[in-house]
Amino acid sequence: MQGIFDFLKNNAIYIVMIIVLIVWTGIFLYLYNLDKRIKSIEKEIDGEENEK
Repeated sequence: MQGIFDFLKNNAIYIVMIIVLIVWTGIFLYLYNLDKRIKSIEKEIDGEENEK
């Protein structure tokens, strides 16, 4: 158990960097998915306006 604590203590900056990278990846994927949804809604709206 002491080995794990030593590893975390000596490599804390890398663990923080990994967590930050995971958070930024999640934000990027969320925004990418949101952009795809908005584009599909815009296409639907444009299609309805052209039909009228």
